[in-house]
Amino acid sequence: MIRIEQLNKKFKKLEALNGINAVFNNGEVVALIGPNGSGKTTLIKSLLGLVRPDSGIIEVNGMPVSNEPGYRSQIGYMPQIGRYPDNMKVGQLFRMMEDIRPCQHGKPDTELLDAFQLTSIFEKPMRTLSGGTRQKVSAALAFYFDPAILVLDEPTAGLDPLSAELLKRKILQEKKKNKLILITSHILSDLDDLITHILYIQEGQLQFLKSLQELRKQTGEEKISRIIAYLMQKYSGEQNEKSNLAISNDGSIIIK
Repeated sequence: MIRIEQLNKKFKKLEALNGINAVFNNGEVVALIGPNGSGKTTLIKSLLGLVRPDSGIIEVNGMPVSNEPGYRSQIGYMPQIGRYPDNMKVGQLFRMMEDIRPCQHGKPDTELLDAFQLTSIFEKPMRTLSGGTRQKVSAALAFYFDPAILVLDEPTAGLDPLSAELLKRKILQEKKKNKLILITSHILSDLDDLITHILYIQEGQLQFLKSLQELRKQTGEEKISRIIAYLMQKYSGEQNEKSNLAISNDGSIIIK
């Protein structure tokens, strides 16, 4: 569904992406993993058309993203930090989005809208919402138009445990519909039971894109956090691993 070939991007002297090649297919849930500054955000923004690569190709269903912005109608995007007009009410935001973007199957997907009880705050201006509630709005919008591709950037950040579980359950439901889902997350324990593949990027270079099954066999580990710890040591060396990993209170590994 998405093909990336020899993608390169520099910001002055910083080589954000260096010869990235990847293919993502229907039914896959791919975790985009890497330390801060590794190029994950640049890769996502290039896919969304928010950053113009210096060279290379990105195709969505065979359509080069550089030529036709219409491909974006196939993508639902949940940013890490949603930015919306302060004075716009929540209900106005959803109605505005309905006016400018058609639903893929004619009817909006309101499951998260209902699960998060967002209709009860439709009259509240966006500026009055907490960070967690803004995250709920962003999540509901990402799924609202029933897109074939979902790009979720730190989706559980700022969510309370119940809301995070509701969102993860929704992701699993969309996975069963054979959708392509790309997820970035620093808290690797959030990805257990969700993902099928891991893409690991470091200093703008793709280190690997492999299935979770293959990585479990390669590393002898079951949990994603332990798999990534093993592979970070392999690709970064012991000292770099120590500088990029932290252990949370529950024992899971967090990429800094």
